[in-house]
Amino acid sequence: MTQQRSEATRAQLLEAALRCFALVGYNAASVDGICAEAGFSKGAFYHHFPSKQAVFLALLDGWLKTIAKGLESLRQATVPETFVAMTSLLPVILASADERLPMFLEFWLQASRDEKVWEATIAPYRHYQEYFARLVADGVAEGSLKPETDPQAAAQVILSLAVGLFLQGVLDPQGADWQKVGEESMKILMNGLAK
Repeated sequence: MTQQRSEATRAQLLEAALRCFALVGYNAASVDGICAEAGFSKGAFYHHFPSKQAVFLALLDGWLKTIAKGLESLRQATVPETFVAMTSLLPVILASADERLPMFLEFWLQASRDEKVWEATIAPYRHYQEYFARLVADGVAEGSLKPETDPQAAAQVILSLAVGLFLQGVLDPQGADWQKVGEESMKILMNGLAK
């Protein structure tokens, strides 16, 4: 029962931190404010997180793990089909990012000032670049992509497309049907790489 209560406390602190970061931003949010929002003492906070930065990194990590699970579940018969299927996650990613946008913007600003925050910010990009490069290499090996395709270069283009769609969708949610734009864009890209 104690383990369940500890996990519940941690989850409530994370939810409160998300609300605080979204409401007042990363810099203005405080451990005191997070504790007040969650209804817990600073001792409970520091039992689970060593700092405000740590709780933020935990929020970012949880969101990225959700995306990673979704991507892994979409493997199709061929690599090009897999990349096109991945675009179906865009509406879910945009919906979950909507409440986090102010927090992300502040975090990116902090990344320009703090090496630890920069490392945490760049790690997901590197992870996805390697993940996409492995998929592209699999596509070359299975014969669905041109043999001269450079997996690293293709992965960077795919990542650029994904980040660009993400930013456009978060900043202008009503500007387009972003899932459809993503799907059509990925089809154009995959057709260019197809054998």
